[in-house]
Amino acid sequence: MKRLALVALLFASLPVFAAEKYDIDPAHSAVIFSWNHFGFSNPSARFDKIEGSVQLDKADLAKSSVSVTLPLDALDTGVAKLDEHLKSPDFFDAAKYPTITFKSTKVEKAGENGLKITGDLTVHGVTKPVTLNAKVNKIGLFEMGPYKAQAAGFDAETVIKRSDFGVNKYVPNVSDEIPVRITLDAKQATK
Repeated sequence: MKRLALVALLFASLPVFAAEKYDIDPAHSAVIFSWNHFGFSNPSARFDKIEGSVQLDKADLAKSSVSVTLPLDALDTGVAKLDEHLKSPDFFDAAKYPTITFKSTKVEKAGENGLKITGDLTVHGVTKPVTLNAKVNKIGLFEMGPYKAQAAGFDAETVIKRSDFGVNKYVPNVSDEIPVRITLDAKQATK
């Protein structure tokens, strides 16, 4: 009996590492946002660089987390002058605040393939809580030729109010509420 208790104590004292690190694949991920421009059009922009990782607990997704950094030097509207204006002090002030970050604080299941991911979004030096409505696209083995890796893919949406972050130039003629769409592909980090 003492031996059984000793073995149980030994296993109980070992750390359990259920979550595994997956690095975001920037070539297959995108963060796209859009806005209404004086009622005439709905342009959009994307970030061509996405950095970060997902701590993925496949057994219990609610124990997972995500951390993302979006460098503003990679903001791309397809129009160079508009990119410059959005990076200027009128909007993001990229020289002073070079990145946008998101760090999850809570993940909840929402239906069969859904998640509600709440976290701290920092834009323009201001941090506010936001919730992403996410969908699990697929978790499993990614194979392409000789390359093989565990992978996870998600889509998510939210709407942020840019004036909450001190980015309020031209409100309300340029919309305050900004829809954000995310598609994320992450591969298990190599050890």
